[in-house]
Amino acid sequence: MHWLLSGPLSVEKLTVRITGLPASLENTRLVHMTDLHYDGVRLSEAMLEEAIVKSNDAEPDLVILTGDYVTDDPSPIYQLVQRLKHLESRLGIYAVLGNHDIYYKNSKAEVTNALTSIGVKVLWNEIAYPFGEELPIIGLADYWSREFNPTPVMNQLDPKTPRIVLSHNPDTAEILKKWRVDLQLSGHTHGGQIVIPGIGPAVIYYNLFYNKVIRRIPKKLRRRFPYLQGGCTKVARHWQWAQGFHKVGENQLYVNRGLGTYAPGRLFCPPEVTIITLRS
Repeated sequence: MHWLLSGPLSVEKLTVRITGLPASLENTRLVHMTDLHYDGVRLSEAMLEEAIVKSNDAEPDLVILTGDYVTDDPSPIYQLVQRLKHLESRLGIYAVLGNHDIYYKNSKAEVTNALTSIGVKVLWNEIAYPFGEELPIIGLADYWSREFNPTPVMNQLDPKTPRIVLSHNPDTAEILKKWRVDLQLSGHTHGGQIVIPGIGPAVIYYNLFYNKVIRRIPKKLRRRFPYLQGGCTKVARHWQWAQGFHKVGENQLYVNRGLGTYAPGRLFCPPEVTIITLRS
């Protein structure tokens, strides 16, 4: 997508405090990227290259990718991994899949195998220990898949153990309130793509208007106008978590705006690479 429709890349920096973080992990640096939608339309080669350069410049201890590498056809993943293999990280790259990565019957295997071929560790209801047992990384199956089931994974960990959870869809934060989550990293929403400055994602108000007004329009008439279909109401329930840092109960959630862009484009919602520093 042309940069005029997506806006320039933004590098967001934040510090996240984790209770019980071991002294050896103080100032650990993560880079988080998500929602690339690499299909020749929604992400330019120039922006992808810039995102990789910005990530490498941060000299991260770990790079985290949270899904939607492709849009529907999984075949562009093979070209994408030739770009992503240039990402640098002291402890490697960890990833989860998004709903678009499992769109077709064989998409999950194809996307996973391609990422694995360049050394990316793809987690699907799994726990990994790049930092050792003192700070596990949990990667969950996509929320819209039949295999989303955090209970047996989360219950493996002692409640006293700090942990980071990777989950493509931020709606899962509501379910994960049952467990300790020191930091959940998500994407999926593209930040809402169109944001009203000082107010928030326009989709929140669109949904209110849809529920009160548009739903009363006959379906036959609504079908003639794509913007009257209410698609945004299906993408996510908790649009208040569309981007940025949030407290969800006792847990912490960060939602990255993503790199890829759907038409009609972004407004006051630039694509994002996130640099996170962990502190006790």
